[in-house]
Amino acid sequence: MLGSSDNAMGKHRKHRRKPSSGSRGMRLRRWAAARVRLDYPRAGRRGVGRWLPSWRQITLLFVFCLGSLTGLLSYLYLQTDIPKNLNDFATQQDNVYYWADGSEMARTGPVNRQEVPLDKVPQDVQWAVLAAENASFYSDSGVSPSGLMRAVTRMVTGGETQGGSTITQQYVKNAYLNQRQTFSRKLTEMFMAIKLDDRMSKREILQRYLNTSWFGRGSYGIQRAAYAYYGKDVSELNASEGALLASLLKGAGTFDPTLSAKNHKRAVDRWKWVLDRMVDIGKLSRSERARYTSFPEPKAPPKSAGLTGQVGYLVETAKAYVSSHTEISDADFDLGGYQIHTTFEKPKVQALAKAVKKTRDTLDPEHRPEDRHVRIGAASVAPGGAIRALYGGPGYLEQGFNDANASNVPAGTSFTPFVYAAALRDGVLLKRNGERTPVTPSTLYDGDNKIAVHTPEGPYWDRSGKIVRAGNDGDASYGQVSLRQAIVRSINTPMIQLGMDVGLDRVRQASIDAGMLPSSFGARVPAFSLGTATPSSIRMASAYGTFAAEGTHHAPYSVSGLTHGGQRLELRKDSARRAFSPAVAAEVDDALRGSVQSPEGAARGAAAAGGEVAGKAGTAQDGNSAWFVGYTKKLSTAVSLSRVDPKSQELMPLKGMGGKATDISGGTYPLDIWKSYMTDRAAE
Repeated sequence: MLGSSDNAMGKHRKHRRKPSSGSRGMRLRRWAAARVRLDYPRAGRRGVGRWLPSWRQITLLFVFCLGSLTGLLSYLYLQTDIPKNLNDFATQQDNVYYWADGSEMARTGPVNRQEVPLDKVPQDVQWAVLAAENASFYSDSGVSPSGLMRAVTRMVTGGETQGGSTITQQYVKNAYLNQRQTFSRKLTEMFMAIKLDDRMSKREILQRYLNTSWFGRGSYGIQRAAYAYYGKDVSELNASEGALLASLLKGAGTFDPTLSAKNHKRAVDRWKWVLDRMVDIGKLSRSERARYTSFPEPKAPPKSAGLTGQVGYLVETAKAYVSSHTEISDADFDLGGYQIHTTFEKPKVQALAKAVKKTRDTLDPEHRPEDRHVRIGAASVAPGGAIRALYGGPGYLEQGFNDANASNVPAGTSFTPFVYAAALRDGVLLKRNGERTPVTPSTLYDGDNKIAVHTPEGPYWDRSGKIVRAGNDGDASYGQVSLRQAIVRSINTPMIQLGMDVGLDRVRQASIDAGMLPSSFGARVPAFSLGTATPSSIRMASAYGTFAAEGTHHAPYSVSGLTHGGQRLELRKDSARRAFSPAVAAEVDDALRGSVQSPEGAARGAAAAGGEVAGKAGTAQDGNSAWFVGYTKKLSTAVSLSRVDPKSQELMPLKGMGGKATDISGGTYPLDIWKSYMTDRAAE
């Protein structure tokens, strides 16, 4: 029995099926065998120790990763070729600007570029560039491993990617690639730089780099940069001037010292550093360095010859809009080939310039000092935000500063409609820790002269220990007046107290919601409500247009379309936002309309422009500025008037201007310009 049983079991074993290679059992056996070979998790250990790899395992992993990375980089290196053709900078085009009707307005360009041999560039200038950008240029292999690692680290961590390139890499980027700072572009740049370093001499690479780099002011190449900044041939530059040009390679928009005071300080600091760096690397003697104590001030930026009259201001405004609403860098834009379709209407621009000239012709700067240094800025903005016209000055080639975009002229009492709007929207706070109380156009306020200004805590004291008192024009008193009447008749004292009751922070926010920029405002003191803010004419016209648009603000814009090479490019558009309810906007509109249409209205002189006109004159409390801002349903126009000391750039009094015995207010010259423009058929 026992034998037969064994025999039976043997037969059973004999006929048992072997597990297939794909069966669960076979997979488990293979996993176990692999585990034995890798010994991971590690046998004979417990807890965390089972999962900590041995030094041998770490070494094997490192060798594997290093080999894989080396293989990948070798493959990418072999796949990278140097293009036969350079970038488009070698075949420049103009940028073309168009009027709103599609007709051509102006052309700018072509890019200012001229190649020079390296022998023509003084050694000191060459080494200024190398000291600033790549001191080891003549000894490196075209790439900087440490610089590359810094650039990669910054890309991975989201920081800036600049600062890790050699001269060779920068030339590759300028001549063959784009300016995007991506990891793949950086790798391509590195491999091309290594290959280029093998094929070209260092001198040839440096020559090409100096002839293709962007120095700002539309200049590509050091030869044209020498003319653009110093009006001389590159061969005439010294080490000091070369150090300034070398500084521009870090970013011309940041280091051109003529653009702003901050730029000037940055440029001086960078210039000093470059000269000191030349000493450190042994390319400038200490005695020669000691000679360069004065910063080599460059000449003012040249102006394009085709930008005469108002056209230059229009082009400048449109270019700034493209710069702030696209990803196009200034350097790329200067390469040309763009078609910029603006919102400017030629008849309106000409009519506005004609109206300003008519007023300027009444002045006599040769015989009256008060008529000198007069600055007039004006702008017309459609309720939808399109800038239709602006007046930036007597002529772009005569005065490059755009007065339509100036932000140094106090708005004066033309600011009070925003105080009124804030009150209607947010109510007032009359008692400390009390509830806000709604106000209406018929709410009464004290319109007498020299009334004390109050806060919810009591009288407002100035720093000298005196109670602040509000005053009216001509020291007139009006008794109890409604808020609407205060706007219609331009009575100051109710507006000062109303601003305190609303809260100056809320007044500020209401004006920002209407379209003013946060940078326009100064200290929040009682005079804040009478227009210490300094908006540009463009922003002031846009903010008044919010009332015409039933409380919706549309940010001003000057470019409606942008194309390049036949392709339409995207422009970021600022979305419209609700600033005030239609009811609040309607009440402000009604008061501003009353200011023009009522027999007692302070702006009734503007009624000649039509029955639907609304507006407000404004005068600064110190008499240094005057405004008129008015609108119809189709157009909002602001005109500012000031006088600026050419040396200090400080505002000067308007009193006596034009030989007038009375003070100059917004109801004089600004209103005259506004009325002349708005009654011109070309402005319709």
